[in-house]
Amino acid sequence: MRIRRIVFTLVFLFPMTAAQFSGQAEIVSLTPHLAPPITATIPLPLAPGFVAPPTRPAPITLPHMIHLAGAIFAGTVTAINRSPVSTKDAVATVAITFHVDRGIRGAITGRDFTFHQWMGLWNSGQQRYRVGEKVLLFLYPTSKLGLTSWVSGSLGHFTFDSLGRVLLSPEHVSAFRNDPVLAGKSNISVEGFDWAVRRASAGEGIGIRP
Repeated sequence: MRIRRIVFTLVFLFPMTAAQFSGQAEIVSLTPHLAPPITATIPLPLAPGFVAPPTRPAPITLPHMIHLAGAIFAGTVTAINRSPVSTKDAVATVAITFHVDRGIRGAITGRDFTFHQWMGLWNSGQQRYRVGEKVLLFLYPTSKLGLTSWVSGSLGHFTFDSLGRVLLSPEHVSAFRNDPVLAGKSNISVEGFDWAVRRASAGEGIGIRP
């Protein structure tokens, strides 16, 4: 009797146990299909101390230089006066006076034009002049100290050849390689340069003022 009762119990419980295992197996096999794989990219926070690479500065072009300039002119140096530090001046300066041969912006043809620059530029030899020298300059608007310097460094300074033509250095040629007037030129007449500036100004909506 006892053996028969045990056998009966096993026969009765086996289908139930098998069904439970079968259900679990079915659930396990279906589980991966309930959640589709995640494909969206989640942005990760930057690590502490991470510094983003600097953005590349915009290329220097003729319209860019015109936009920054307070004065553009071709002229001949007539006077150079150094002003050492005094009780009235915060810094030592140099005053350079030009006779304006061709005023393009901020200077009038036929008149004198004087500007002041920091003595440090002169002493370093970066921006020097001599009386009688003829140059074409792009100058920044004067600062609160009344000082100015060449726009974009040496790109704002042009010399002349013996025929009175504006010389473009290799640096100028590279910067102005896409300009419709100056592209590919190593020299140009001052009238042609004036036209290039006015053309570039009109194209960018930059006003040319005397």
